[in-house]
Amino acid sequence: MTRAINVRYFATLKDKAGLSSETVSTSAETASDLYRELKARFAFPLEEEHLKVSINREYRPFSSSLNAGDEVVFIPPVSGG
Repeated sequence: MTRAINVRYFATLKDKAGLSSETVSTSAETASDLYRELKARFAFPLEEEHLKVSINREYRPFSSSLNAGDEVVFIPPVSGG
């Protein structure tokens, strides 16, 4: 089943994707599945274990199920000073 998921990108992922957000039509069942799709599409350099994921503004495990209309944010490590 295909569903529309709203994805927001930050930091390195935003730079690689070339956009800050988009609505993705996907058959991904979990956040992990969705990240694998996006990683292949945009050649994201980070592995899943280096990210956090937020679904509808709550930190969730990558194994969390996705529903149509969800907002998903993959959060890379941020450094600064």
